[in-house]
Amino acid sequence: MRSEVSSVYRFDRFVLDLQRGVLLADGTECSLRPKSFAFLRYLVENAGRLIDRDEIMGVVWPGVFVTDDSIAQCVRDIRRVLGDNQQRLLRTMTRRGYLLTAEVAHGLGIAPPLVAEPLRPVTPPPPVAEKPSIAVLPFQNMSGDPDQEYFVDGMAEEIITALSRIRWLFVIARNSSFSYKGQSPDVKQVGRELGVRYVLEGSVRKNGNRVRITGQLIDADTGAHIWADRFDGSLEEVFQLQDKVASSVAGVIEPALQAAETARAADRLSTDLTAYDLYLRSYAMVWSSARRAPEALQLVEQAIAIDPRYGTALSWAAFCCQRLLFDGRSVDREGDRLKGLDFARRALEIGGDDPGILAESAHALAYFGEDIGAMMSLVDRALELNPNYARGWHTSGVLRLWAGHLDQAIQHIETAMRLSPRARVGASLITMSGALLFSRRFDEAVPKLLLLMQEDPSYSTSYRYLAACYAHMGRIDDARSAVGQLKAITPVLIPDLSYLRNAEHRELFVSGLRLAAGEP
Repeated sequence: MRSEVSSVYRFDRFVLDLQRGVLLADGTECSLRPKSFAFLRYLVENAGRLIDRDEIMGVVWPGVFVTDDSIAQCVRDIRRVLGDNQQRLLRTMTRRGYLLTAEVAHGLGIAPPLVAEPLRPVTPPPPVAEKPSIAVLPFQNMSGDPDQEYFVDGMAEEIITALSRIRWLFVIARNSSFSYKGQSPDVKQVGRELGVRYVLEGSVRKNGNRVRITGQLIDADTGAHIWADRFDGSLEEVFQLQDKVASSVAGVIEPALQAAETARAADRLSTDLTAYDLYLRSYAMVWSSARRAPEALQLVEQAIAIDPRYGTALSWAAFCCQRLLFDGRSVDREGDRLKGLDFARRALEIGGDDPGILAESAHALAYFGEDIGAMMSLVDRALELNPNYARGWHTSGVLRLWAGHLDQAIQHIETAMRLSPRARVGASLITMSGALLFSRRFDEAVPKLLLLMQEDPSYSTSYRYLAACYAHMGRIDDARSAVGQLKAITPVLIPDLSYLRNAEHRELFVSGLRLAAGEP
C-alpha cells in the first residue's frame, strides 16, 4: 500500500494527490470528471512514455466498449484544467497515442495539508460534448433484495453498451456515471458535472419470479422528460431479459434523441446555424412532408458547404436526391441522380463504418441502380455494427421490397417499428403496404395506406398503391377516386419503377394503375 508521501506527484505548477483524489493548481483544487482524473493519473505515472489508444482504453475503461470520442473528451477535460491548449504538457501524437512531456517528481514531500474550509473548484465544469451526449445512471433496486444488485447494475451496463453503438451519440463510460450509485442526484447537476445533454435513469422492481424495469430519458438542461417506458419479464432468463431491455431502450432512445436534437436546432436563430443544425433541420423537413424534400436538400447542401467531410450530411443529401426522383419532384432527374451518386460515394469514403452512413448511402445507391445485393450487404453490415438501429431495419425492409423479398421486407419493417414504436408510421407503412400489394394481399394494404394518407397527404406513392389495390380488388370507383387525389399532387400516373427489380411486381403495379385510370 502506498504511503502518503509516495501518493503525491508534482509537475509544472500542479500536484496530483492520489490519497485525497485531487489535482491542485497552485494549491487550488481543480474540477475533473472521474474518468479524466483516472486518465491523467495514468499519464502522470507514465510520464515521458507514449501511451497508445488501446493501452489507455484498457486501463481507464476496463471491459467496457466506448468510442474514441470518450478519449477525446477526457483529453479536452485535462487540457482545460492544465491550461494546455498549445499541448505544452500533454501532446497528441497523431495515430500513435498520448505523451505527457512534463517533468514529474514523485514522492517529494507531503501533500499540502487540508485547509479548514473545503476547497471549492474554481474551474468551470466540463463542457458539454459537441455532439449529443448521454449518461446512464445506475438503476435503483426497488425489490428490497440485495442479491438482485448484480442484475440491476448489469441492466444499466448493457444499456450503456447498446447506446455506445450509436456513432453520433457520446456515451459517458460506466465508471463515471456509476459514481452516483446510492445517491439521488439532481439530473441538472449530473448534466453539469458530466457535461452531457441527456440523462437516462431507471429502476428495477422484483415481485416473485417477475421483474419490472422502468426507464426515463431526461433533458439535463431543462429537466423535461423526453421518453419513459417499462418492461416486464421473468427472472428465469435474467441475461436474455437484460439483452431484450437494452436493445429496446437503445432502439427507442435513438429516434427520441434525434427528435430532441431536431427541436433544439429549430430553437436556434437561423443566423447562427452550424452544419449539424442544418442537417437536423433538413432531416425533420423530409419526414414532415414530402413536399419539403427540395428545401431539405438545399439545407443539407449548406451543411456540406460548411463541412465537406460531414459524412452523415453527405449520406442524407444522397437520400434527399433519391426522394426527389422517387416522388417525382425533381426538375433535373439525371442531374439529381448524378449528384446523389456522388454524395453517397463520398459519404462511404469518409464514414464507411458508421451504421447510419452505410444505410442511407445504400438506400440511395440501390435506387440509383447499383447492385441490389451489394446494397443489402451494406445495410446488413450496418445492422451488425448496431443491431438496435431502427432506421437501419427500415432501410433493410425497403431494399428487400425492391429486391422482391416480400416476407423479409415485412419482417424487417416490423422489427423497425418494434424498436421505434413512437416514430412516425408513414415511412414504415408505405414499405409494408408495397409488400402486401405485391403479395396480392390488397385488403390488408388498404387500411395502412389510408392511415398513411392522414399522416402525410402529400406523399404520392400512397395514392398509387391505394389505386392499384382498389383496382385489383374490383373497387373501380374507389380506385378512380384515388387517382383523382394523386393528380392533385402530381400529373405523373406511372413513375419510373426501375428500382423494383422483380418484373412481375412491376407489372402488377402498372396494370393496377392503368385499370384505375381507365387506360387500356
